[in-house]
Amino acid sequence: MTEDTWPSDPSPEKVRREWSATVSALPVGTRITGQVVGRRPFGVFIRIDGVPNAVGLADIGSMPPSARLPALGAQITGEVVWHTDHNHEVRMRLSEWIDHS
Repeated sequence: MTEDTWPSDPSPEKVRREWSATVSALPVGTRITGQVVGRRPFGVFIRIDGVPNAVGLADIGSMPPSARLPALGAQITGEVVWHTDHNHEVRMRLSEWIDHS
């Protein structure tokens, strides 16, 4: 998988269909763990452990200047900070970024 490759699972349809359950399972403030499955110039996408049809996004807007985007495949921890309804993303801030603040 290259940095620009998006995994085929979960499908956008699964993510959309399970959105209400995702929001219920991951309220703001929830600590999460997961794996980086995509990197883009604006942040990293995360497959969240225990919520297989959720897509997490840690964007560079919450990244301190001294921090770096985690590598593809990295295991991360973080906290849910928002739910983006229009594209069904769980916005998060990574623990390693909090430590750099």
